[in-house]
Amino acid sequence: MVSKPRGTRDFDVAEMEKRRFIQKQMETIFKRFAYKEIATPTLEHLELFEIKSGENIIDELYSFKDKGGRDIALRPELTAPVMRFYVEKLQMETKPLKFYYFGNCFRYDRPQEGRYREFWQMGCELIGSCSPGAIAELIALAYHAIKKTGLINIRLRIGNLNLLEKQIRKAIPSSSLSDFSPALHTDIFRLIDKNDIESMEQLLKKYKSSPKQIALFKEFLQSNNIDDITNYFKDSTEAQTDIEDFKKMLDSLELFGVPTRDVIEMNIARGLDYYTGTVFEIEAPQLGAEKQLCGGGSYTLVPLLGGTEIPTAGFAIGFDRVMMTLERENYEFPFSSELIYVMSLDRDLDREVIKMASQLRYSGFMVDFDLMNRAISRSLKYANKIGAKKTIILGKNEWDQDKVVIKDMQSGEQQEVKKEELEAFLV
Repeated sequence: MVSKPRGTRDFDVAEMEKRRFIQKQMETIFKRFAYKEIATPTLEHLELFEIKSGENIIDELYSFKDKGGRDIALRPELTAPVMRFYVEKLQMETKPLKFYYFGNCFRYDRPQEGRYREFWQMGCELIGSCSPGAIAELIALAYHAIKKTGLINIRLRIGNLNLLEKQIRKAIPSSSLSDFSPALHTDIFRLIDKNDIESMEQLLKKYKSSPKQIALFKEFLQSNNIDDITNYFKDSTEAQTDIEDFKKMLDSLELFGVPTRDVIEMNIARGLDYYTGTVFEIEAPQLGAEKQLCGGGSYTLVPLLGGTEIPTAGFAIGFDRVMMTLERENYEFPFSSELIYVMSLDRDLDREVIKMASQLRYSGFMVDFDLMNRAISRSLKYANKIGAKKTIILGKNEWDQDKVVIKDMQSGEQQEVKKEELEAFLV
C-alpha cells in the first residue's frame, strides 16, 4: 500500500464541504470590499524566495532542479508570488490594485498539530496606497472575513514598526548608533517577534544601553494606549507624523466596525525585513502556542523584485488554523441538503429516470440517481446515506397517470404530484 507523504492530509467529502463553505464565507467579505481573485503558479523560481527571505529559507523549502537545470521551489507562501506577478505583468494597471487569493503552500517543516508540510493560505494584497484609511480598511477586511466564518473568540493586535524602530534608536546611545548595522537592527526585531526579551536586553547592552534605557524600552513594548505611546515621543518631532497616521488609522478602523479597545501592542515586530509601518495579527487564544490565524501590514517588496517602488500592504490567513479553531469552538455548520434523488420501481422506467435527472439538472437542481440497479429498499437507504433532501419515485401506475411520488427524506412523508408541477414541489 502506498501512503500519503508525511505532513500532508486527505480530506473526505464531509471535510471538503466544510472547507469550501468557510472559503466561500471569507470570499464573500473579500468581494464586498472590492477585492478580486488572482492565482499564481504552485512552482516558482527558488530565487524569488531567497530575495524575499534570504538564503536561510532554503532549508525550509521543497526545492529541486528541474530537467532544464533551473532551481525551482514549491511556494511556501503567496505574497512573494503575487508581488512577482505584479512586477512582471501589472505595474501599468490603474491603482489601487486589490487582490485576494486562496491556494496550497509547502514548507519542509516538522509536522505537528496545526502545522503541516502542505497547508492552505488565504490572503489579500493592496498595491498603491498605505494611507491610514487604506491600512484601516485592510485590517477591517481581515477582521470581518475571519468573523464571517463564525469564529467567536479572536483577538486583534496592532503595532507600528516605524515607532518601534525610533524607540530602539532612543534606547541606544548616540555614540553607539554609528556601529548599529541593519543586520543587528533586524536581529532585535526578530528577538522581539519571538518574545525573547532576555536576548534582546543582552544585545542592547552590547551597544551600551543603560539599565534605565533598557527598562524604558521594555515599558514601551508593553504599551497598549495611544496616549502613552504619544508621551514616549513628546520630544521627537520626527515621530509626530507616524503618531498622527497611527491615530487616524485607529479612528478609521472604528468607522469600519472594528473595536479598537486594547488592540495596540508595540511588541509586534513580524520578524521580517520588508515590513514597514503598521503591522497586525489576529489570534485565536484557544489554540495555545500556535494561535496566530492572520498576520500582515504594510511592506516593501516591489523594489527587491525589480519594480518601481510603490506602497504595498497585505495579510495572509492560515486557513487550516481557522478550521481547527472552528472545531475547538464546536461550530455547527449550517448545512441543508439540496440533493434530489431519482429512482424507479420498474426497470422499464430506467430511461425515464435518466431523462428526468437530466431535465432537473438543466433546471438547476443537484440530482443523483440509482446507478447500481438496487432493490427498492436498498435504493431508499442509499438516498438517506448520501443525504438526499427528497427522493422522486417513478412507479408504473403513477407514471401512466403522468404523476410521480415525492418522498421527503427527513419527515418520511410522501405525496403524488403531476409531472408538469414537479419542480415547484422540489424547491
